[in-house]
Amino acid sequence: MTIGWFIIFLLLLVVEFATVNLVTIWFAFGALVTVFLSFVVENIWIQSTVFVITSAIALLCTKPLLKAFHLSELIPTNTDRLIGKEGEVIKDISFNEYGRVKVFGENWMATSEEPIKEGSKVIIKNIEGAKLIVEKKKEEK
Repeated sequence: MTIGWFIIFLLLLVVEFATVNLVTIWFAFGALVTVFLSFVVENIWIQSTVFVITSAIALLCTKPLLKAFHLSELIPTNTDRLIGKEGEVIKDISFNEYGRVKVFGENWMATSEEPIKEGSKVIIKNIEGAKLIVEKKKEEK
């Protein structure tokens, strides 16, 4: 089973190098430890348990360190101030077509999970690219 664990180790490294983020490095470490263990222990259940435990320990030990050294933070933009604000639909929003919403005097492309008619008040829920994700404002009684 040594060759099997080594192949798993190599596959996990290939996946790691193919991705931008650290995704499988902890499991690759667990597989590498298990490769060496497989020279001594032949029981597949023990090998699998050691693989899971070492992978989990590697993940738990290094994840906080990676967060401490993580350099790219989410930098809010001035458009983030629109989230939660009220706007007015100036062109109908339908299922297959974007509408337009006016917020703080600016005209935005908008979409919604439900059709919304022109003149309706909406709340901005999110921004994806240059599109507002909105929902119809609930009328107060």
